[in-house]
Amino acid sequence: MSTFKKVLASVGIGATKVDTYLYTTDTMPGATLKGEVYVIGGDVAQNIEQIYFYVATKYKCESRNSSFHSYEECKLLKHQVTQRFTIKPKEEKIIPFSIEVPCRTPLTLGQQEVYIRTGLDIGMAVNPKDWDYISVQPHPLMKRVLTALELLGFYLYEANCKHNVYLGRDYPFVQELEFRPRGKYQRLLDELEVIFYLEPNLLEMLLKIDRRARNLAGLVEEALDADESYARLYVSSTDLNQPLQNLMNKIETVIQRYIND
Repeated sequence: MSTFKKVLASVGIGATKVDTYLYTTDTMPGATLKGEVYVIGGDVAQNIEQIYFYVATKYKCESRNSSFHSYEECKLLKHQVTQRFTIKPKEEKIIPFSIEVPCRTPLTLGQQEVYIRTGLDIGMAVNPKDWDYISVQPHPLMKRVLTALELLGFYLYEANCKHNVYLGRDYPFVQELEFRPRGKYQRLLDELEVIFYLEPNLLEMLLKIDRRARNLAGLVEEALDADESYARLYVSSTDLNQPLQNLMNKIETVIQRYIND
C-alpha cells in the first residue's frame, strides 16, 4: 500500500464515510428513536476510535441592550455508537442504534430545528460528519395542554428557544411558547407564555401571564414589567383519562387568580 494513499487518507481524501439512517424522523420528547449507522471504508484501512452522534439544537442569545443576537448550539445528548475498530478499504458496516430522546428536547415549532450530528473520531484525519434533521412533536401531555389552551381562546403566536440559565435547568436555554388571546381574555391579557418541563408521566408548566394595561397604574406596571406574573401548573398521565374540561378549569383558575390580583 503506497505511502501516498496513507497521506491522502490522513487529510480526509478518499477516507471513511459515515451516514445515519433513521427509521423515522418523527419523534417526541421521551420517545425512543431507532436507526442504523452506515460506515463505508475509504481507499485504505483506517482505525476508528469511536462513532458517536449528538442530538442538538440551537438557541438565541441576546446582548444586554438587545440590539443584536447570536445563536449557540446545545448538545442535548451524546451517544457513543461503537468503540475502537478498524475499517478495511471499501468495507461496509451497518450498526443499529436506539436512543431515548431527552425529555427537555424542544419542539420543532416555527423555525426551531433539532438534528442528529454523526461523526467519527479518526486519528490524524479530518472527521467526517453527517447531519439529519428530526421532527419533534408534542408529547401527549403537551398535546393535552395545547388543546385546552386552544379551546380557551389562545393561539400559538411564536415559539423560540432563548438563553436562560436560571429557568433552563438541564440546559442553558428554555423554549418559550407564546400564546395570544382571543375571546374573553383578549381585553385582559397581552399574552400567555408557557415553558414545558417534561418528566416521565408528569408535565410541569411555567406560565408567564402578561396582563393588559387597563389604567394609568397598569401602564406604569407594564413599563416596569410588573404586569407579568409567573404561575406553576402540573399535568400528570391521569389527566389524559379525565374530561378535557377539568384541565381547562385548572388553567382558567390560575389565570383568573393573577388577573384579579
